[in-house]
Amino acid sequence: MAEKTAKKTSGAKKSAKKKSTLVIVESPAKAKTIEHYLGTGYTVKASMGHLIDLPKSRLAIDVEDNFQPEYITVRGRAKLLKELQKDAKNSTQVLLASDNDREGEAIAWHLRNALREKTEAPIERIVFNEITPVAIKEAVKHPGGIEENKVNAQKARRVLDRLVGYNLSPILWKKVKNGLSAGRVQSVALRLICEREEEVENFIPEEYWSLDADFVKGKTKFTAQLVQYKGAKPELKSESSVNDIIGEIQNSECVVSEIKETEKTVRPKAPFTTSKLQQASANRLGYTSRKTMQIAQQLYEGIQIGSTRVGLITYMRTDSVRISQTAIDDVRGWISENFPDQLPPEKIEYSVGKGAQDAHEAIRPTYVKYTPDSVKEYLTRDQLRLYSIIWERFVSSQMNNARTKTTSVDIKAGDAVFRVSASTLSEKGFYNVIKTLSSKEEVRGNLPSLKTGETLSSGKFYPEQHFTQGPARYTDASIVKTLEEKGIGRPSTYAPIISVLLDRYYVTRSNKQLVPTQLGKIICRILVESFPDVINEKFTSDVETDLDKVEQGDLVWNNMIGDFFGPFKERVDQVMEQQESLKGTLDEATDEVCEKCGKPMLKKLGRFGYFLACSGFPECHNTKSIPLAKCPRPGCNGDIVARKTKGRGKEFYGCTNYPDCDFITHFKPIGVSCPKCGWFMVEKYDKKNGSYKSCINPDCDYLHSAEDAPVSAQED
Repeated sequence: MAEKTAKKTSGAKKSAKKKSTLVIVESPAKAKTIEHYLGTGYTVKASMGHLIDLPKSRLAIDVEDNFQPEYITVRGRAKLLKELQKDAKNSTQVLLASDNDREGEAIAWHLRNALREKTEAPIERIVFNEITPVAIKEAVKHPGGIEENKVNAQKARRVLDRLVGYNLSPILWKKVKNGLSAGRVQSVALRLICEREEEVENFIPEEYWSLDADFVKGKTKFTAQLVQYKGAKPELKSESSVNDIIGEIQNSECVVSEIKETEKTVRPKAPFTTSKLQQASANRLGYTSRKTMQIAQQLYEGIQIGSTRVGLITYMRTDSVRISQTAIDDVRGWISENFPDQLPPEKIEYSVGKGAQDAHEAIRPTYVKYTPDSVKEYLTRDQLRLYSIIWERFVSSQMNNARTKTTSVDIKAGDAVFRVSASTLSEKGFYNVIKTLSSKEEVRGNLPSLKTGETLSSGKFYPEQHFTQGPARYTDASIVKTLEEKGIGRPSTYAPIISVLLDRYYVTRSNKQLVPTQLGKIICRILVESFPDVINEKFTSDVETDLDKVEQGDLVWNNMIGDFFGPFKERVDQVMEQQESLKGTLDEATDEVCEKCGKPMLKKLGRFGYFLACSGFPECHNTKSIPLAKCPRPGCNGDIVARKTKGRGKEFYGCTNYPDCDFITHFKPIGVSCPKCGWFMVEKYDKKNGSYKSCINPDCDYLHSAEDAPVSAQED
C-alpha cells in the first residue's frame, strides 16, 4: 500500500513538472486573455515591454564601429528576465508574441537572444492582429522567424534619436538651462506649435456685422440671413452700415423670390486608423491622445464579458484601412440580419493612404455581435464611449450611402435678399447605426410650405457684431492630423509626441489648445536657428521614408545613420562653440523683497515656467510663485498666483492668503484690470467667439471679444 502511495506521489510530481509551451507577450492583461484562450499546455507570461535597451545615463552608441548600439538589461528588469529564462528552460517551446510592429519585433529579437543562452527549446515568433480565440490559435499553429529588417528599422530609429537627443541636449544645458532635453520628432512638433502661436499673436481681428431678420407665414416664424444687398454680397464693416440697410428695407414688401431643392449623397467613412481615432476621440469625446490610446489598449488586450474574456478591438496602432475578408463577412452578415435594406450588393473597399504601412488592419471590433448596448454593463464609461465610436464607424463603413434633401429659400425685401435653408435626412443609410446622430442633424431648420412669389410678413431685425478669427491654436486632434499629413512620426508615436512636450513643460494645455510656454519658445528658436536642416518637416518625413526602406531591405541601417551623422556632428560642434549663452539673461530684477533675508527677488525661468527666487541664493533658498493679479476680494491684500491640484496637477489660480481667503478661478489672469469694476481680466475661450478677454467678476458684464472692442456680455 505504501509502495502504491509512493508511486502515485512520484507520478504527481512528474505530472507537475510536465513541460509546456511558453508564450511571452508584452502586458499582463494581454497574457491573461491569451492564457484563457490557449488553456492547458501553455504558460503565458508578460515581458512588460522592453527588457533590453540602451542605457539612459550615456550615449551607448559606438560611433567608430558603424554606430553599433550597446544594449543592457533595463534597470529593475533583471529579476523578470531571469524568471523568463528559467521558464524558457523548463519549456518545450517558446513563442514570442510581442506586438506586430517595429518595437514589438525588437522586443522579440532581444528576448530571443537572451533566452537561447538558457534553453534548448526552439524559440519562434508569432503575430496576430486581434486577440480572439481563432486568431491566437491560428498564430500558434504557424510560428515563424523574427523579421531582421524590421528589427533593423527599429534599431535605426533608436540610434538616430539617441544621437540627435544626446547631441542637442548638451547645447541647451550650456546655453539655456541645465536639465533640458531635445528630441528629433518632438522638436519638429514643438516648432509647428510655436509657429502657429506666432500667427495667433500677430493676428489683428477685424470687425464685421451680420444681419438676420424674422419672417412670418401664418403662425410660423423663421429667421433668415442677409446674403445680398443691391446685387452684391454685403460688406458690413460697422453697426452704422447695418442700421442704414435696416432703415432702407424695414418697410419693404417681403416676397419669396426663389426656392431651390438639392439632394446630396453622404458616403460612409472608412474604419479608423490610429490618427483618425485620436482625432474623432478628441473632437467628439474630449479625450487627449494619450487617454484614447490607453483606453484602446484596454479594449484590445481583453475585457471580462460575463464568464469570457474578450479582446474587443483589433490592434490600435495602424495607418491602414484594410479589412480582412473574415471581418467583412462578419459585418455584412450582421447588417443583413439587422438592416437588410442598407446592405450594399458588394463589399465597400477604401484606398490606403500614401505612405501607409499595411501590416495591420484598420481598427475595428473583433466581433460585430458585441454591440455597444450588449457590452455596456461590462465596460467603464470611458471604455464604452470609445468602443461605441469604433463599432459604429466600422459597421457603418459597410452600409449604404445616406442622402440629404436641402431646401433653400431666398426672400427679397427691397434691395436686400435674405436666405434660409432647411435640411432633412431623406435616406438614413449608414446613419442607422450611428447612435450619436442627434435630431438636429436629422432635421436642420424648420420651414413652412412656401411658394415663389408669395408675400411674407417681416418681423424683428437682429444685427450682430463679430470679429474675424485668426488661425486656431493646435489641439490634440489638429496636431495629430497635421503630423499625419506631413509624414511626421508613425501611429505609435502621435500620442507620445504630445505627452513629451507637455511633460517637459515646453507646451501647456489651455481650453484643450496646445500653447507653447516661454521655455518652449526659447528652445524652439535656438534649435530652429541652429539646426534648420534637422528641425524641419521634410527631414523628419524623409527619415520615416528611409526607415520604411530599411524595413523593406532596400537600405542598410548604419549607412543611413552614417550619411546623417557626419554633417550633423560638425554643426553641433560649431553651435556649441559659437552660440551665445542665454544663461543669466533670462533672470529679471523685480521690486519684490525677500521676506526671509531682505534681498531683492529675481524673476527666473524654471522647469515649470517663471517663478520668484531670492538673489541671495545659495545662502537663501526662498522661492515663491509670481503674482498675476491682486486678489479682488474686499479687504484682502493677497495676490493671485498659479497653483496646481494635488491629484492630476491641473493648474488653477488662487489667493496667497489661503485659507483665510478662498478665492480661486480656473481662468488665467492676464494682468489687466477691468475698466468697469476694477477686478482683473482673464482669457476665456468658446467655439463661438474663440479666445477673448472677460472680467472675472460674476456681477460685471464687461467683455472683450477682441482688442479695443468692448461689447456687453448680455448682448453677445
